[in-house]
Amino acid sequence: MRRHSGPFLVRVCDIRPQLFDDGRFTPFDRHYVYHVAWALRVLRESSPREHLDIASSLHFVAAASAFVPTRFVDYRPANLVLDGLSTGAADVLRLDFSPDSIASLSCMHVIEHVGLGRYGDAFDPAGDRKAIAELKRVVAPGGTLLFVVPVSGKPRIEFNAHRVYSYQLVIELFEGFELIEYALIPDRAEEGGLIRHADPDLTARQRYGCGCFHFRKRLA
Repeated sequence: MRRHSGPFLVRVCDIRPQLFDDGRFTPFDRHYVYHVAWALRVLRESSPREHLDIASSLHFVAAASAFVPTRFVDYRPANLVLDGLSTGAADVLRLDFSPDSIASLSCMHVIEHVGLGRYGDAFDPAGDRKAIAELKRVVAPGGTLLFVVPVSGKPRIEFNAHRVYSYQLVIELFEGFELIEYALIPDRAEEGGLIRHADPDLTARQRYGCGCFHFRKRLA
């Protein structure tokens, strides 16, 4: 059956009921909206000449490429074509970059998955630590790293989805780096949205918060 409603063709085969979108507010993923918003603000404030991202949100690199030349690499490459953006393949456990070569790097909401097999990678309980060692290796002295992982008062693994880190554990894993900023996205909206320069003690109250760490590699 075909009917017309003004200029629009109406057919039974095109019916696509949407029954649950009539809420009072627009829903969104707090981690992925706020951590991208944080990283873009930091990148705008720091204004690097170019930026390398490893496997973070495509929304982040797409937006970042509008104001800084950005390269995106992932275990599963993205066929994303935009001015100011280049893409390619990389394994965060074996990065094809020279030591001390990257001045501005990000790896956000990625490391918690490495070694759990979720995305076709090999199972390795120490995968996250090996990946962090690679991030630390390639950042240039004085260079910066935007690093984001789930945070809580107590570290744990929710197999095979992700790991959850404590604030102190992340700091320990990045020995040799100084913390420029810690931002927190709390579990509950009642505690706030994006809290920049957050008190680390707030992390202990979270079960699945989002910790955003802006690090600088110390000079040798």
